[in-house]
Amino acid sequence: MDIKVVVITGAGSGLGASLAKKYSELGAHVCLLGRTKSKLDQTAETLTQSHSIYEVDVTSKSEVAKVMQSIKEAVGPVDLLINNAGVGAFDLAENIGEESVHNMIDINLKGTIFCTQEVLPDMKQRNQGLIVNVVSTAGVEGKVNETVYCASKFGVRGFTESLAIELRDTEIRVLGAYMGGMKSPFWDGIYKPEQTKHLMDPDDVADIIIENTKPRASLSVTEVIIKNKI
Repeated sequence: MDIKVVVITGAGSGLGASLAKKYSELGAHVCLLGRTKSKLDQTAETLTQSHSIYEVDVTSKSEVAKVMQSIKEAVGPVDLLINNAGVGAFDLAENIGEESVHNMIDINLKGTIFCTQEVLPDMKQRNQGLIVNVVSTAGVEGKVNETVYCASKFGVRGFTESLAIELRDTEIRVLGAYMGGMKSPFWDGIYKPEQTKHLMDPDDVADIIIENTKPRASLSVTEVIIKNKI
């Protein structure tokens, strides 16, 4: 499948920004989605091909629907959707506040569902497309101080695996990317710089995801797990 239109949520920094840059270098029109336009503008400055910016709250199904329709009208149907937007709040289970609980479930899980729902009809009509859900290793194993974050990511894992089964008789592919911590603004205010210096580089993770989404004869990669060495 020739990937012409790529939609990336959470494209303002970290892995989303890395993926945007690399897909732009591959010649795709990259649609940058996120809540903060200034961050999306920074990512846009690194792109070599045509691109577009959309401010959107992925927790709002109506906003997502409006943006996806705008993308379709402006540049055509979506070939690749990367559900990358995510937030985390880390503490003992009893200390995690109500707002943090809502944010993690709404952005990490509902946001992934809403964005996917909006691209599926066109992908099914054309019988082609690729959906990549950035899940985190928190969707594979429970972790201390990450009870709700893991709950949201386990939900995304369930959605991803079930979606792949729904689509197994089509040419639409689904990939779940499960990676450990990366050097990114995600950890700002959570860890000190010296605590994150050994984490993975988002560019390396982006390369691995892209490599595993390339079409290959007689095989399909449905998940990839990427962990830090330490």
